[in-house]
Amino acid sequence: MKQTAKIIFVIIGTIIGAGFASGQEIYLFFGKYQTAGIIGIMVSSTLMGILIYKIFTMSKQENLENYEQFIESFRVNDKIKSVIQIIMNIFLLISFYVMIAGFSAYFLQEWQIPTYIGTGIIVLLCYKIFMGEIETLMKVNTLLVPLLILSILLLTYQNQNTISMPHHFVPQTTMIQAILKAIIYTSYNSIVLIPMLLSLAKCIKKKKQITTISVICSILLSLIALCVFSLIQTIDIDINKIELPIVYVAGKMNKTYQILYGVVILASIYTSAISAGYGFLEKYQQNKKQYKTKVIFLCAVAFFVSKIGFTTLVNLLYPICGMLGLLQMILILKKSKKT
Repeated sequence: MKQTAKIIFVIIGTIIGAGFASGQEIYLFFGKYQTAGIIGIMVSSTLMGILIYKIFTMSKQENLENYEQFIESFRVNDKIKSVIQIIMNIFLLISFYVMIAGFSAYFLQEWQIPTYIGTGIIVLLCYKIFMGEIETLMKVNTLLVPLLILSILLLTYQNQNTISMPHHFVPQTTMIQAILKAIIYTSYNSIVLIPMLLSLAKCIKKKKQITTISVICSILLSLIALCVFSLIQTIDIDINKIELPIVYVAGKMNKTYQILYGVVILASIYTSAISAGYGFLEKYQQNKKQYKTKVIFLCAVAFFVSKIGFTTLVNLLYPICGMLGLLQMILILKKSKKT
């Protein structure tokens, strides 16, 4: 059970990044659709649980140890394989640098600390993890993810009197849009998640664990997303003008809550950054010299990319990558019928 819990925390930590914990992602993909957004959250969480189950099952049945083997297992033509790998690499890089930008944006917004200092802090922390093993990542997530979940639940509890969940009727077209957005949301999250799941598969000893992990992850994701969704409903100003919506909600209570949730935001950014970076670097691990060179390059470029706006990156690039990742998600679901 201890090992199962660690795996669950790594998966949750991979999915919940700056966009999720700040409220930007939840507003973009679900909050805009009010009541339909709640349905979207349930659809997305269910799909995520199914994908986790299928990927773990494929990995164990076909002895898949890395992403290259994972792509080969689809037995599609080389052009499709190349497209999928390019999409994967681009999105992992985008995800890593979005997290870096979010980390820097927090320090700039809350403490007026220059972006290069915030970038330097998270780059050093990521470098330490990248040069370690997957077990190091599991230890980090075992500490940070429970803190993240508890903080979101606490913030929701403290705001329960001001929360008014939408319950009015929505048009069929809006419901369809919300469900499509939920599928796209699941798609782009799966891009980052797959390399991590393939690495974690070796830690699973029994088939029963796969079911347990998949179900618990699905439930936790839906619960946390609904909490963030409900907190967004309490915002009394134009949310489009706020870089970190949930930090704003915490700040309305008192400075202590604002600082506490700031720590949560930074923790979630950190866990997602190392997950995305690890996913990108995983294929170079066989060659230690090449791996170290790639780590240094990845971290160095972060200083330049972090100057791009966090909100702009989330709102523009995530939906695009979600659309591109649909091909891979369809292949996984289609192949799962044969395994």
